[in-house]
Amino acid sequence: MKCIVGLGNPGKKYEMTRHNVGFLAIDRLADKHGIKLDEAKFKALIGTGRINGERVVLVKPLTYMNLSGESVRPILDYYKIEIDDLLVIYDDLDMVPGNLRFRPKGSAGEHNGIKSLIQHLGTQDFKRLKLGIGRPPHPIKVVDWVLMNYRKEDMPELNDTLDQAVSAATDFVDTEWIALMNRYN
Repeated sequence: MKCIVGLGNPGKKYEMTRHNVGFLAIDRLADKHGIKLDEAKFKALIGTGRINGERVVLVKPLTYMNLSGESVRPILDYYKIEIDDLLVIYDDLDMVPGNLRFRPKGSAGEHNGIKSLIQHLGTQDFKRLKLGIGRPPHPIKVVDWVLMNYRKEDMPELNDTLDQAVSAATDFVDTEWIALMNRYN
């Protein structure tokens, strides 16, 4: 079984913010594969189903970004999912909007959701799909930028990014890791 987690913040207020691009990707992935995110447990909204014939659990932690690990660790334990079968989708300030990149592991950098995951998983060796949101233009602060809603003019690029993320996450389920990185990076 694979576990695909999208990071974000719960609630209408954060729904269309840059920090919620992981949630948006999970919603689109669930829609594409007919998986209902309708089970609330482990401080998360969860949906189980099949992608490319493989069993998957899709996860949107409801802990708020900074506590994401509190949700993900118990889910992996409950479903007996190995760290190697986990993919985390999240926003990346240091990537150009519209770009995405797979990474097999790494530090958290400035990302508090990833810091929480590293703390609760006890390792930084988990697969990631980073979606570029870019750095804020001066004088906007980073915290304001990530919690700012996408503007109408950003929507075509956001939709393209989410479509690419869905394709990449779908391929994650049954594609060898090196081939996956070569295809999308």
